[in-house]
This record gives sequence, structure tokens and C-alpha cells, in this order.
Amino acid sequence: MKNTTVDKILDIVSGIKDLPKGAFNIRVNGKSVKRSSSKNIEIIPRTAGDGMDIHIAPGTKNEMVHIPVVMDASGMNDLVYNNFYIGEGAEVNIVAGCGIHNDGTHLTQHDGIHTFYVGKGAKVKYTEKHYGEGGGTGSKVLNPVTEVHLEADSILEIETVQIEGVDKTDRTTRGDVKENAKLIIKEKLLTNGEQEAITRFSVDLDGENSSTTVSSRSVAKGQSKQYFYSVLNGNNKCAGHSECDAIIMDHGFVKAVPDVTANHVEASLIHEAAIGKIAGDQIIKLETLGLTEAEAEERIVAGFLGI
Repeated sequence: MKNTTVDKILDIVSGIKDLPKGAFNIRVNGKSVKRSSSKNIEIIPRTAGDGMDIHIAPGTKNEMVHIPVVMDASGMNDLVYNNFYIGEGAEVNIVAGCGIHNDGTHLTQHDGIHTFYVGKGAKVKYTEKHYGEGGGTGSKVLNPVTEVHLEADSILEIETVQIEGVDKTDRTTRGDVKENAKLIIKEKLLTNGEQEAITRFSVDLDGENSSTTVSSRSVAKGQSKQYFYSVLNGNNKCAGHSECDAIIMDHGFVKAVPDVTANHVEASLIHEAAIGKIAGDQIIKLETLGLTEAEAEERIVAGFLGI
């Protein structure tokens, strides 16, 4: 692609250094610049609206799909719809992510609407990283929406990471889970300055022995604000666990709002939330090893978020 900014951001959000093997679609400034399907995974541009339909054949094993997005033009507003149809018994990794470089004065925004139809017995891991950079005054905004529909005995693991530099984000994940299926959601989030992040999780546990684990680890620095909303509806014999674990620094703000509803006598639902500052003894211990207070805080934050 011969664009050092684009290449750098692709590496950050999706680990792509060269064109990946297998199925992929690389989107830059609202357009697909490179696309490839594989024997078992077909990527088809949507005829109505911007986006793709990704069809993964039943029984597909150990394959990957890369669908990163990069924007480096100030003033763009990009909306894309991607649908994933995962066949029965398939086992795949899907790597997404969006990075925005904004050196201008206008807002640049990407809204990715992703819908997953996970077939019976399929196992899917979906990774999505968000990142912002640039010396301009224009905002960098990312508003992902993820909808998941899990058939019986399937597993979907979602890992979302917002690394840094995103001025505003409103992140929505909704799912319905059938019998013996499992939805695992892991969020890692870092905000700083005047940034704001809203996370909304909503899961319907409809099938017998369905389960979900929703966890968020976040750090709010500067004057940044974070809002975490988690809704679990137990509509059958099921198990659900929602957890928010946050560190506040400087004048950061974090609000966690749990909402668990048991509509069945054998629904087991748990919510946990822990919000607080870095423990002083952690900083002192690292300072005795020669780190400054700022360096100690950075190391603690990195370890807490695992980034």
C-alpha cells in the first residue's frame, strides 16, 4: 500500500505487516483496497450499503480472517456493515480493528456494525482493537456495534481493546445464546485527557445450560470519563457473570451500572464491580527497584490491562 502511516496503524490494530495469508479485507478511508477469499472462507461485498458478507464453510478448521480498517483523512465519516455466517462445527479466528490518524481540524469517525451468526457447535474467537493518533485538533471517534446469535453448543469469544488516542467511543454489544452455547466477552479500555467511553453489554441467555462471562478492565486517566452498562437476562437454566474492574487516576471518572434479571428459577447471575486508585504499596515497591512514580504507574497500568 506504500503508505507508512497506514502500514503502521495496520500493524498496531491487527498485527498485519505484510498481506496476510487466507481470507482478508483491508479498508482504508472508506474503501476496500485489498481483498482475498480462501477455499473455505468467502468475502462478498454487500450489494446494499457499504460492507461485506463473510461466509465460513461448515467444518472449517484453524483458519483466520483479517478485516482491519484504517482512516488517515480528516473529516471522514465511515459507516460499514459486516455480516459473518459461521458454518456448523467451524473453528476460526477473526481479527478486526480500526485505527484513526487525524492531523486535521475536522472530526473523523468510523462506525462498524458487525453481526455474527454462529452455527451449531462452532468455535469462534473475535479480536477487535481500536487506536487513535495524530497532531490535529479534530476528534477521533469510534462507535462499534456487535450483534451475536449463538446456536446450540457454539462458543464465541470476543476480545475488545481500546489502546489509546480515541476521543469518544460508544461501544454496544448485544447477544442471544441458545442451549449449551457460551458467549465470552473481554474488554480492555484506556482513556486519558478529556476522552469519553461508553460501553453497553446486553446478553439474553435463552437456552438451557447457556452461559456468558462479561468482563471489563479499564483505566481512566486525566479528566476522562467512562460509563459501563451491563445487562444479563437469564431466561432459562443458565449461568451469567458480569465484572467491571477499573482504576481511576488524576481526575478520572468511572460509572458501572449492573442489571441482572432472572426469568427462570434456575438462572444463576452474578455481577461484580471494583473501582479505585492504584494501591500506594504497589508504587512504593516499584520505586525501591529504581522506577520513578510515573514509571511505576505506567508499569502497573500496563500489567493491569495486559497491553
